[in-house]
Amino acid sequence: MNNVPNLTTLFDNYPQNRDFLDEVFDHDGSVRRHYRGIYEHFSRLPLSDFRDLYDYAKKSSFDQGITFNVYSDSSQGVERIFPFDLLPRIISAQEWKTMENGLIQRNRALNMFLTDIYNEKKILKDQVVPKELIFSCKNYCKAMMGFKPYGGIYVHISGTDVIRHKDGDFYVLEDNLRCPSGVSYVLSNRMATKRILPKLFFNSQVQPVVNYPEALLDVLKSVSPPGADQPVCVLLTPGVFNSAYYEHSFLALQMGVQLVEPQDLYVDNNFVYMKTMHGPKKVDVVYRRIDDDFIDPLVFRSDSVLGVPGIVHAFREGNVTLANAPGTGVADDKAVYTYVPDIIRYYLSEEPLLKNVHTYRCEKDDDFQYVLEHLQELVVKPVDESGGYGVFIGNRASRQELANFKEVLKSNRRKYIGQPTMALSVHTTYIEDEQQFEPRHIDLRTFALTGHEMEYVCQGGLTRVALRRGNLVVNSSQGGGSKDTWVLQEEE
Repeated sequence: MNNVPNLTTLFDNYPQNRDFLDEVFDHDGSVRRHYRGIYEHFSRLPLSDFRDLYDYAKKSSFDQGITFNVYSDSSQGVERIFPFDLLPRIISAQEWKTMENGLIQRNRALNMFLTDIYNEKKILKDQVVPKELIFSCKNYCKAMMGFKPYGGIYVHISGTDVIRHKDGDFYVLEDNLRCPSGVSYVLSNRMATKRILPKLFFNSQVQPVVNYPEALLDVLKSVSPPGADQPVCVLLTPGVFNSAYYEHSFLALQMGVQLVEPQDLYVDNNFVYMKTMHGPKKVDVVYRRIDDDFIDPLVFRSDSVLGVPGIVHAFREGNVTLANAPGTGVADDKAVYTYVPDIIRYYLSEEPLLKNVHTYRCEKDDDFQYVLEHLQELVVKPVDESGGYGVFIGNRASRQELANFKEVLKSNRRKYIGQPTMALSVHTTYIEDEQQFEPRHIDLRTFALTGHEMEYVCQGGLTRVALRRGNLVVNSSQGGGSKDTWVLQEEE
């Protein structure tokens, strides 16, 4: 730590761990170039002043209602504040450009893939992707067969999870193409940083993220059914008890569109209408934050009280656009993920710009045998879960837990994939109980938008941090927090 004199106790006992890439400190303990200004700023702060800033950030989150709901933890209540760490994560302009191009490439290929598997099925006929894999996916939607949404766009909003490995390279960990969440925290974190550390932020030449809601609204309008001169867009939420309700209300407010619940909409003559004080109003685009299973009881679960009866048929008739389209979940199945590099080559005739994590599909005999024999070295995930649920980390398990999980794998091989335990990079993070900074594992959820002749990548993302020492699961539902993500502008 030899760059700056007069260190405070915040960094004095910072533990170095050379098993992982530390994004703030180099292997010799020196501060990496992009972090020197931030390091100097925090090093000069008296500990009492830093604690005041930290407490202010927590109070600000509480006052703004920046929360998430945890359904499985009734003992501690349902609603929690999303922890926010004051030390931002920094990504250089050059590194970000590569990631941005890779995300655009990936989304183009996945939209083409979805168009194909619900229509001509060329990639299946050419045996690039096994048809058995697609048709056995629980998110393959028969209601989408033989239908192409306006512009051929199935995925309007994607949330791609990216990690940085010990080798310094970025890897795509998984795709989230159904109802990806988290962008409201990106915007809230940025507002908090600008309010709490204004001088530091404005001197750092950071790319803005504030234009995301405007870009999202532009994308939604661009895919409205032809003939809608002034498209009416709404955001459809399941209601206040949903885990991401804060985000739903935040985005609707920022876009200036109505936040509606299912009972606010109805279908008449294959058109969707919103109930208002002044009578029915036709809706052209529904940004839906309700899962496929519940969106329309006439097509999916008949017992759903969260859906709008007839909305899928109105979509198929071309009278309304659903963003994202039903059936997109087949492309973020973690077993289908293994074929994304081949999907990119097949449709775009390009080499993937972003790497996949090597993945073993348990339904393949050779892969399954490898997973059984090396379970203690692997991370095993359900192909259709999110939020870190159902993840089995082999090197944290006891002998009995390993034996028990092998039986779970044998009972449903299609449901699981295995991946090597990736050495996720670590980032300097304030740990309140220790009253100092310590390294914690991080990942990055990026957000990209695809509209009619429009592509946009948010110039930042949600850096999620595992607040428990040694934990590799960063999700908020598993006790994680977040950081502001600074993408630097091009250096002159």
